[in-house]
Amino acid sequence: MKLQQVLLGIGLGILLGSCSSHSPNSTSANAVLSTPKAAPQMDESMPAASAPATVGMAAPQRMDAMKPLPNNTEKYAKIEDNPVKKVSESPVSTFSIDVDTGSYSNVRRMLNRGALPNPDAVRVEEMLNYFPYDYPLPTTQDPPFSVNFEIAPTPWNKHTQLLHISLKGYDVPRSQLPPANLVFLIDVSGSMMMPNKIELLKPALKMLTEQLRAQDKVALVVYAGTEGVVLEPTSGDQKDKIIAAIERLNAGGSTNGGAGIKLAYSVAQQGFIQGGINRILLATDGDFNVGITDKNALRSLIEEKRKGGISLSTLGFGMDNYNDELMEQLADVGNGNYAYIDTLNEARKVLVEEMSSTLNTIAKDVKIQVEFNPAVVAEYRLLGYENRALKREDFNNDKVDAGEIGAGHSVTALYELALVDSAGQRLEPLRYGAKIASSSVSKADELGLLRLRYKLPSSEQSKLLEYPMKRAVIKSELAASSERFRFAAAVAAFGQQLRGGKYLEQFSYDAILDLGRGARGEDRFGYRAEFLNLLSLAKTLSTKPRQ
Repeated sequence: MKLQQVLLGIGLGILLGSCSSHSPNSTSANAVLSTPKAAPQMDESMPAASAPATVGMAAPQRMDAMKPLPNNTEKYAKIEDNPVKKVSESPVSTFSIDVDTGSYSNVRRMLNRGALPNPDAVRVEEMLNYFPYDYPLPTTQDPPFSVNFEIAPTPWNKHTQLLHISLKGYDVPRSQLPPANLVFLIDVSGSMMMPNKIELLKPALKMLTEQLRAQDKVALVVYAGTEGVVLEPTSGDQKDKIIAAIERLNAGGSTNGGAGIKLAYSVAQQGFIQGGINRILLATDGDFNVGITDKNALRSLIEEKRKGGISLSTLGFGMDNYNDELMEQLADVGNGNYAYIDTLNEARKVLVEEMSSTLNTIAKDVKIQVEFNPAVVAEYRLLGYENRALKREDFNNDKVDAGEIGAGHSVTALYELALVDSAGQRLEPLRYGAKIASSSVSKADELGLLRLRYKLPSSEQSKLLEYPMKRAVIKSELAASSERFRFAAAVAAFGQQLRGGKYLEQFSYDAILDLGRGARGEDRFGYRAEFLNLLSLAKTLSTKPRQ
């Protein structure tokens, strides 16, 4: 009997291996469904699901025990750090907000596997925005977010100042969310046949399913070499039916992501809820290899489809062949957000604890512009947001796309400033540069002007907010700043250090740890404690080769 089982396993393995070729006809939509199984008991402290093996699949292992593929083909967009800019030459800084968090959890995955991350995998803004901060909530729903700023000495350079800008969206209790029309678009190709992919994805989707109400509905679309509808739109109170469909998912075949996206939009349009949440959740490793594979063509497809009022968010899974660049870009053009799911705890954070933020948009096309006063500020540098930069004229152009804010979302942005006549200036003075004229008395006390533009979800016309930033608010000592200011500074320093730390002077991992520990504050979910552990890991790994 044992011999027969072994031979059967070998035969099935060979059959599945032949099905995982890049032939677009290698897998039908029905081929990705296996016999339903009882939901396994999960140890949620484990990085991957510890479900029993399904037919044709190796038994799942802990993710930290998995070995990388011989050739790591992960894809990251090239990022060049924002440079120091002279206010007399470039007084205006403009960028789109960003509420993605995928970079932080992806960096965490790499550190937990014992390697420093690829520097291009580190996006400082996504690390900053991973954490909740106690920013004050807005008092009204228009504007739909509060705006605050704080300025204190930069922890890594006593001669410069750190400008901390924050936005906080109004919150909506889960029970009061608009009815939701959700389409789970699931990659079931052969590359997803790993315990940190399909077997982590299934319990993650079941977590979200448990939060649904009778007025919500869910459809399930899958794609591999071909695409198909596994579950027609189903009421959220039919949880057993939805979970059974999720549990039957299995992986095998090539990856026709473009065809799957088209079908998902079609299904979402059929179930469209006027005034409700209409969103596709794309769960994949991003390894598209048949059909539309060019990222620009995929972007164009989603840009066209989003006009129908259906947003697209991406949930990234896996490693070694992971396409971070594509996942981030698809969420950006889809008016959604991007998260990387490396553990069940992260799935719970994104799909349960932050469900309102993940699903319910309260402001769209949100842009930030800062005009610095050249009589007060000599130089500035924006930390992160490199791939969110906008042209100055884009700020007033309502046709230019920008980021969205979900209910309860917070946005954090940091600038390092060198004041006029300070020792913090990095750029040499121009021999033939014009002398900056003295500001009028009415403007001499201003560092600059903070402008924001946003649209309400149902509008295509933006609204303008303006906030003068007074020099008098600068705190003379770092210790006088808020806990959230200092913790955000520690996160930004960590991100910069992982990217090479060329602007950090002599600010070491030990100094970042001290700063973070002193500003840990209330840590309800343990995210900040985990951050400190990752800092310690990075310090230990700092002399080893990067992944």
